Amino acid sequence: MKYHILTVHLVTVLLAVPSYSLATAGYLAYCPCMGRFGNQADQFLGSLAFARGLGRTLVLPPWVMYTASLGKAEMVAWDSVFNVTLLAEYHEVITMEQFMEEQAEKVWPKGKRVSFCYTARNGKVNNSCNAKDGSPFGPFWNHFNINFDQSKMFAPLNFQTDPSNLSRWKEMFPPSSFPVVAMTGAPASFPVQSGHVGLQRHVMWSDTWRERGREWVRRHLPRGRWLGIHLRNGGDWANACVHTQSSENLFSSPQCLGYRNEHGTLTTSLCMPNTDTIMEQVRRVVKSVGVVAVFVASDNDHMIKQFSEQFKDQGISFHKQEKDNFMLDLVILGQSSHFIGNCVSSFSAFVKRERDVFGLPSSFWAFPTEQEREEL
Repeated sequence: MKYHILTVHLVTVLLAVPSYSLATAGYLAYCPCMGRFGNQADQFLGSLAFARGLGRTLVLPPWVMYTASLGKAEMVAWDSVFNVTLLAEYHEVITMEQFMEEQAEKVWPKGKRVSFCYTARNGKVNNSCNAKDGSPFGPFWNHFNINFDQSKMFAPLNFQTDPSNLSRWKEMFPPSSFPVVAMTGAPASFPVQSGHVGLQRHVMWSDTWRERGREWVRRHLPRGRWLGIHLRNGGDWANACVHTQSSENLFSSPQCLGYRNEHGTLTTSLCMPNTDTIMEQVRRVVKSVGVVAVFVASDNDHMIKQFSEQFKDQGISFHKQEKDNFMLDLVILGQSSHFIGNCVSSFSAFVKRERDVFGLPSSFWAFPTEQEREEL
């Protein structure tokens, strides 16, 4: 209870600060240029923590989406997907679209736009961040007609949110001299740091998307409890899983193994479970939870035919979207009675974090191992 009281108190103080003071505290902007949505979502939480630590307003970048049919990166406005009002209760934010339309020319006029990077990046200009070289870097900044006039390297500073590091950032790059810190990439690590995982409670779907998920469930699933599963089984993923043989952690695996592997060891099965493992875990949850249907999200093979054959005598129906929409997949999975995800996948990690906020049950393929389960 004390924690909630403290949170309310902090929010009240933040909202009570005059808008002039918030403006002079400066802005933090960045390109979410690493990976697909799951990776971007991980790094968003770290970027949010970093902006709060610096006391700068976070400029919410659009999500960079990759659609094969378009053949290029698509920019999806942050507030078209998530609830900005809820996020603003935690920290001062502004969408990139609103910032460019209402604030940019006042605080960040053309001719004075600086890009920030740890060290110089390879590109057309020597000793430069070359912030627009490559994709999606170029398409992202071009989407807002942004060109940079100079670069600023910030090594050896980093994105840790400890008081010492944040103090050095404020001393070296005060808002009076640098009203906007525009990062070439996200000012955060991947996977999300353990201390920032809880910030997921401030990143919630918009009412529109939440209702889209509920409507899909109402229209396509039978009444009753249902299981949501994520199958990551494309060719690119199979190639990535080869690295489990030489790594202690891979991508989002700390979500189940722990950041120091205190909960287990990385295995190939954890990354790419075989069909027998998948069928056995689904069968176990179907029995323990009493589900009547299973919703499947996948980047490749939904295995609907195999599932239907395996469970044909149990009256369990298996479903997927007719037209792939990974964002809606995420929303739907978050609403399931139980969720089974891939421990290594950042896509599954997003679902798991959201469900943890609401205290909903989740588990992972091949975790814990059969031996560990027996010991438990």
